[in-house]
Amino acid sequence: MVFVVTRGKDDPERATLPFVLGNGCLAMDVKPVFVLQSEGVWLATKGYSNSIHAPGLDPLQKLLDNVLAAGCPVLVCSPCAKERGITEADLLPGAFIAGAAKVVELLLEAKNCLTY
Repeated sequence: MVFVVTRGKDDPERATLPFVLGNGCLAMDVKPVFVLQSEGVWLATKGYSNSIHAPGLDPLQKLLDNVLAAGCPVLVCSPCAKERGITEADLLPGAFIAGAAKVVELLLEAKNCLTY
């Protein structure tokens, strides 16, 4: 299951929901993959998600920490990161910058893809 996440603090609910579902995947022994694009790339940076908490949902940082601790891939769009001045050094442990070829590879292998 691949989740493409394009939102950050601009839309806390849409930024959080893919990670709610990703944690659900883990509970079902399904390993989710997260592709962060546009404003979503900020989610993988240190400290950014600490203040994101959509009403009725778990805090985003808690959900993100769970998927990273489980070893789930969290890919950060290379051109999106470059445009925002984000480098590997800015990322949470376990997140990494990836280009289009890696994203396409993961999408071709996935059974399902959801975009938020």
